[in-house]
Amino acid sequence: MSPEYPTCNTPVVLIAFNRPELTRVVFERIASVRPKRLLVVADGPRPSRAGEAELCRRVRDIATNVTWPCQVQTCFSEINLGCKRRVISGLNWVFDNVEEAIVLEDDVLPDISFFRFCDELLVRYRGDSRISMISAFNVVETEVPNDWSYYYSKLTHIWGWATWRDSWRRYDENLARWPEIKRAGLMNSLFPNGKQRQFWTSIFDRMHSGTGPDTWDFQWAYTNLMSHTLSIVPRVNLVRNIGFGPDATHTKDPDDGPALQAKTLPFPLIHPAAMGSIEHLDELDGKICGNQPMSFTRRIARELKRSLLGRGSSH
Repeated sequence: MSPEYPTCNTPVVLIAFNRPELTRVVFERIASVRPKRLLVVADGPRPSRAGEAELCRRVRDIATNVTWPCQVQTCFSEINLGCKRRVISGLNWVFDNVEEAIVLEDDVLPDISFFRFCDELLVRYRGDSRISMISAFNVVETEVPNDWSYYYSKLTHIWGWATWRDSWRRYDENLARWPEIKRAGLMNSLFPNGKQRQFWTSIFDRMHSGTGPDTWDFQWAYTNLMSHTLSIVPRVNLVRNIGFGPDATHTKDPDDGPALQAKTLPFPLIHPAAMGSIEHLDELDGKICGNQPMSFTRRIARELKRSLLGRGSSH
């Protein structure tokens, strides 16, 4: 372990299911920073899938094989809850136990500098209700001013992220006030770009009505938008998704999302001079994440179609 990246002071959460080899890779990255506290959330096997119980058992063994001084806590479901219920219930459990955490799923591999990035900024912005979370993901890194280590965004990306208990407690699973918010025209001010506004309005309509995909992250994006909070985005992308493939829930095809490589963020951090989202970066982010072949937008359309047809998706 490089002395430049000492022990991670923030509790780390690993959310896993049935992919032992991916879990091993992400766990080894976590182990390299020797967090003082590790919380493992895992879903249970589906009875209809032969051999899945053994895969789940192997995942749990890997994710708890801690060889350094560390408090390990587990939240294992014996039945299959599915992506939405498992992640939501797991994160509720996490933030019943800790005040702040770094959250990684079994298919997101962060650069080692992401842990220090979170350590420092979770402390700096603790108690600041204007900030909802810290992200590892940046798809617009070539456009960020070079004299900043990060910028602020109204968008939510969950390929490696961190947050505080108070932020997660705002989580609105059912988008309770969405009809009222939609009628009031709030989306016009949040998304001046018509295509982005139409995309998110459609997503929120479906998530509110219960016809959306079996996921939890659109509700998190909604929560942050409607509370007018900001995400912290690193100047360079700090995470690589290693989970594209047939065993994934949503990223089954390599074109399901941007193929970004993780980079290392230099320290000490250079903080932005003022707080506020940068509209042209958020708009560019939306275009890049929404206009690729089999892009995020098409992926969501596909998942919505599956939900409407009653076809269950795998984790």
